[in-house]
Amino acid sequence: MKHLLDLATWPRREHFAFFSAFDEPFFGLVAEVDCTQARAEARRLGVSFFLYYLHHALHAANAVEAFRYRIAQDQVYCYDRVHASATIGRDDHTFGFSFMEHQPDLAAFVAAATAEIAAVQQASGLCLREDTARPDVLHCSAVPWVRFTGLSHARSFQRPDSAPKLSFGRAYDHGGALRMAVAVHVHHALADGYHVGQFLEIFQQRLG
Repeated sequence: MKHLLDLATWPRREHFAFFSAFDEPFFGLVAEVDCTQARAEARRLGVSFFLYYLHHALHAANAVEAFRYRIAQDQVYCYDRVHASATIGRDDHTFGFSFMEHQPDLAAFVAAATAEIAAVQQASGLCLREDTARPDVLHCSAVPWVRFTGLSHARSFQRPDSAPKLSFGRAYDHGGALRMAVAVHVHHALADGYHVGQFLEIFQQRLG
């Protein structure tokens, strides 16, 4: 479900008009999170670390209203829930897109996401489907080979796009703690650094 925002009374109406006119309206930043407890808990539960932190990232994104805004026909809609379209790697070093529905329960999320991962890994090509192209998704990817400090995205300026993009780097030891870079890119007509900060704060709280 979604509802239309009244742009006439929306406090961000000028920001929306200003940044919507940009050729590249997205901005991004990279921050690190402590995932020491998160990895330990994922191991204790016997679940994928990737799916464990993605589940918590989805919770954090849904808790920040700006991450649920999307632009359509020059209007802004707020979705009740947003989900993940994550890239899934294969043994041949290609990847495909997936759709992972946000679910409050970790076990239910992991079960559905594990089945989706298996289906994408057994397929070929990009796996572009109606559900992977839904507007109410976050574009998510993991780069577990690289401890990155910056990240950019390939974008088609002809294709309307206002979905936030989350990328997760390699987890590494830092003074006995496990840390991981998270890149967050959002449409500046819909969100500012404050909202990215909200997301990162909630994400860190959920990771422990």
